[in-house]
Amino acid sequence: MPMRNRAGALLAVAATGLALGATLASPADAAPKTSPKFLSASELPPHPSSSWTAGKVTDGVPDGLLSCLQDTMPGYDSRYRTFRTDLDTGALQLTIVVGDTTKAKALATRLNKDIKTCPTHLEQADPEVEATHRDYGTLPVEEGARVHGLHIEASWGASDIHLLSVGRDGKTVTVVQWGQMGDFADAPVKAFRKTTTTAVNKLY
Repeated sequence: MPMRNRAGALLAVAATGLALGATLASPADAAPKTSPKFLSASELPPHPSSSWTAGKVTDGVPDGLLSCLQDTMPGYDSRYRTFRTDLDTGALQLTIVVGDTTKAKALATRLNKDIKTCPTHLEQADPEVEATHRDYGTLPVEEGARVHGLHIEASWGASDIHLLSVGRDGKTVTVVQWGQMGDFADAPVKAFRKTTTTAVNKLY
C-alpha cells in the first residue's frame, strides 16, 4: 500500500483511520517479559532505487494497516514499526502478544481469513474499487506463516499492489505488510517470503 499522498483517495478505502491503543499494563510483581524484536530496514525486500528508512517501534496499531483487518485487532499488547522509501513504496510490521498459544493460533487463523476475504470487504465499501487476492502459500518457520498478495484497482486509475503475511511464534503473532503502486507483476514475492521468515524468527 502506498504510504504517501499520491493515491490518497484509494488509501481512504484501504487504510483504517482508527488507531487502536494497546493496554500495556502488567502486574508489578510479574516476571519481566522479553519483547518481540522487529524487522530492520535492511531486512525488507530491496528497493531498486531507494533505501528503506525504519520508524521507531510504537505502541498500538498503525493507521496504515489495511481496513479489512481493523475489526480483528484485539486489545492486547500490540506494537508496530513502519518503513518507507523516498518513492511510493512503504511497509509495516505489527506484533500482537496474546494470553496463550491457543488464542494466538486462533488470531493468526482469523487474520489469514480476513486477508483472503479482503477483496469483498473493499469492494463492498466502494463500488469503484476492484480487488483481487492471491495465496502465496505457507512458510516452515516456527509455528508457521502464510503469505498473501492483494491488488487494489480503482476506476479513476489508481492501482496498488500489496504483499501481506501472518506468522506466529508461541503466543505472539506478527503481520507484515508491503505495498506500492503497481500490480502482481511488480510484487517481490521471493524477497518478501524471506522477509517474513526473518520477522517470525526474530519474535523471540
